[in-house]
Amino acid sequence: MYDELISSEDLPLSRKSVLPGTGFFLPDAIEDDLEDERAKAKLEGAEAAVVADTDADGLACVALLREAYDDVRNVPEPADEDEDEDEPASETDALDPLEEPEPTPHRVALLGASPHDLEDSIQQVADYAKEGIDLYVCDLCPDRYEYVADELEAALEVAGHAAWYDHHQWDDDVAAAVRDAGVDLVIGDSEEECTADVVYRSLEYEFDPIYEELAAVTRDHDLWLREDPRSDDLADYAYWSGPEEYAEVVREYGAALPAWVEEFLAEKRIEKEALIDQAVSRTELQDVDGYTVGITYGRCSQNEVAEAMREQGADASIVIKPAGSVSIRGTDAFDRCHEVAGLVGGGGHPKAAGCKPDIYDDMLDYAHHWTTHGAVTKQVLLDAFQTVAEDEQDTDSSGDDHSLE
Repeated sequence: MYDELISSEDLPLSRKSVLPGTGFFLPDAIEDDLEDERAKAKLEGAEAAVVADTDADGLACVALLREAYDDVRNVPEPADEDEDEDEPASETDALDPLEEPEPTPHRVALLGASPHDLEDSIQQVADYAKEGIDLYVCDLCPDRYEYVADELEAALEVAGHAAWYDHHQWDDDVAAAVRDAGVDLVIGDSEEECTADVVYRSLEYEFDPIYEELAAVTRDHDLWLREDPRSDDLADYAYWSGPEEYAEVVREYGAALPAWVEEFLAEKRIEKEALIDQAVSRTELQDVDGYTVGITYGRCSQNEVAEAMREQGADASIVIKPAGSVSIRGTDAFDRCHEVAGLVGGGGHPKAAGCKPDIYDDMLDYAHHWTTHGAVTKQVLLDAFQTVAEDEQDTDSSGDDHSLE
C-alpha cells in the first residue's frame, strides 16, 4: 500500500476529520513487535515500572513516581520550529519500525497502555523486567479480572512490590480479586479525585507544592470541572506530545507549562479548532426518554465538542471517532455515562466515559463506519442510552436509589 493512501498529512480537513490517523493502519503484528522491543529497552535496569494510561492523568502519575524515586530528569529541548507537526505525536509514529530502540536512562520505566491493551503491558513487565522490580498500574481499570489475571500473576512473580492506583468505577469483585492477588489497590472517589490525586496522597514522599497543584489542575480536566483554564493546556499537551516528553515536562514545570510549550499548543490549536468545527457541524440531537442526547462523529477533541453540544441543550453527548472508539460526556442532568459505556464493553466515570463497540468484523465494516459517519455505532450507543434511561425510570418508580455503583 502506498504511504500517501494512509497518511493524513496533506488531506483537506473535511476528509481528515472522517478518517483515522496513520497509526490505525499499522498491522497489529508489526505494532506488537515494536512495542515489545521498546518495552524491553525501557525495562532494562529499571527499578520500577509504571503501566499507565497516556492521558494527562496517567502521565502525571508517572511524573510523581519519578520524582518520588529521584529518577533522572530528561527534560526535552523546545521543539524545532521546522519539524513537521501535522499529526499528534506518538511513540509509534516517531520510530522507524525497523530501528532498534535505545535503552532509556530512567529508573522508573513508563509503559503506556489503554483499557483495551492493559494486559499486554503487564505481561511485558513479566517478560522483560528484572527480578524485584516495583510495579505500578495507574489510571486504568479492568472490566473483568479474567482479562488481566494471567498477566498479573506472571508479573507478580517478578515484582518485589505491586501497587495499583485509580479513580474509575470498579466492580467490587474485580477489586477484591486484584487485592487478593497481592496488589496494594487504592481507588479514589471518581467524583472527587483523579488518579494523580490518589498517587500524590498514597506515596510516602513529601512532594514539592507544584505537584499538588499539578494534581489539582489535572483533576479539573479529568473530572470535567473546567474551572481552571490551564487544565485544557495539560490535556492538549498530553495528546499532542509523546508520553515521555509530557511526563518529563510536567515533572519539571508542574501545571505552569513553559512558553515554548504554549507556543506549540497555540499552533496546534488552529487545526484542532477546525476539526472541532467539523464535528460540531455534524451534531444531531436525539430525545431519549426525556433526555436530550447529542451525537456526532469525527476525529476531534471530544471534550470541546461535548461542551458545544451541551450549549445546544444536550444533557449528554456522544462523540464517535473514526477508529471506532466512543467518548461519552454527561452533565448535572445526566450522570450515568459509565453505565452507558458499560453496556458496550467500556467504562469510566458518571460524567465521562468511553468504549469501543465490538461491531467491526472486517475492513468493510470500517469502510461503512467512515462513509456513514458511524451510523451503526450511533444506533448501538442510542440503544444503550435507552436502556439506562428506562432502568432509571423503573427504579425511580419503585422508590429505590437508581445508582448502580
